[in-house]
Amino acid sequence: MITTKENLNIKIDRSVKEAAAQLLANMGLDHTTAIEMYYRQIIKERRLPFQPEASLTLDEQIIAVIKSKNIPLINLETNEKGQIIIDKNKHPDLYDWAVNG
Repeated sequence: MITTKENLNIKIDRSVKEAAAQLLANMGLDHTTAIEMYYRQIIKERRLPFQPEASLTLDEQIIAVIKSKNIPLINLETNEKGQIIIDKNKHPDLYDWAVNG
């Protein structure tokens, strides 16, 4: 079976290209092979081979850290924008962590 090859011209951030090239070289791959593998996986799965996700908001990041530190759950107040308000008198440990890390 004879296949014909086509060119694919894309614009990508130079630092992304260079970082990927280094990693691909460590795997014994070049850009062309990696992109062809990526396209074949899209065809096989009939979707992107990964699930794009939105980044967490700052509030979501704070909540995730609080949960990971096993800090007791408390009801926190929010302002009109939905941002968390930490009262340093009610929750001094949490306030100290939020300010100092």
